Amino acid sequence: MSSSTLFGIATFAYLFATFFYVGYLAFRGRAVGNAATGMVWLGVVSQAGAMIMRWVESYRMGIGHAPLSNMYESLGFFGWCVMIAYLVVEYRFKQKAVGAFVSPLAFVILAANALLFPDEIQPLVPALQSNWLIAHVVTSFVAYGSFAVSFGVSIMYLVKRRSERMGSEGSLVSLFPESKMLDEVNYKSIAVGFPLLSLGIITGAAWANYAWGTYWSWDPKETWSLITWFIYAAYLHARFTRGWQGTRTAVLSIVGFSAVIFTYFGVNFLLSGLHSYS
Repeated sequence: MSSSTLFGIATFAYLFATFFYVGYLAFRGRAVGNAATGMVWLGVVSQAGAMIMRWVESYRMGIGHAPLSNMYESLGFFGWCVMIAYLVVEYRFKQKAVGAFVSPLAFVILAANALLFPDEIQPLVPALQSNWLIAHVVTSFVAYGSFAVSFGVSIMYLVKRRSERMGSEGSLVSLFPESKMLDEVNYKSIAVGFPLLSLGIITGAAWANYAWGTYWSWDPKETWSLITWFIYAAYLHARFTRGWQGTRTAVLSIVGFSAVIFTYFGVNFLLSGLHSYS
């Protein structure tokens, strides 16, 4: 069995998890909910096996490196972090319904990865040959995973609030978790992701100094990472000092994750810079 096969298993596991979570949302069947969680675990374990296999294969090829060096590998790791963050939320808050809005993200990420990017294991370019690679990428993508969960929860919150204002009692939306619970999950996901994003930026600056001789060069990737950091800093500042909650913080969370997506994809494909290899 190859690492690509394991990634394929994970992709379909997240797809089936999405179906089961939607079914759970509609019928609240305990067996359906457990099946959804089981699919997520199948995907997470399959992805972990795939990444370990690629790591071992790279050493057998004589170019050993962590499987985090190109779009195919980093995107796969991104999807894995999203579902790890979700499993933590599901365990902590006992809210399986959130999976209906998060597992589709992981499915889309892995499906796009399989369709758009080659899966060959390639040697590292000189700029990536550093021990900072793992520290920078892992902290950044674990933060992105937390922000993806906050994004899904924010969408749920806005849909539920709109339904409440329209008085749509008895609809599928009425089965969502309480608005206060969704707001709390949104806040705690960002509270976990923000310090990790900060650490990712710091380790990235240290890595830049090692690779290019300067801590900061206003490269598009660096600039958009800083913009993303400011958006989530504004979220936490507004919540702590202005008492923002609910709709305003949900919208800010969605804006923040949009910045994450542009930093990761938009900068790579639309803007040229020192990070054009990633």
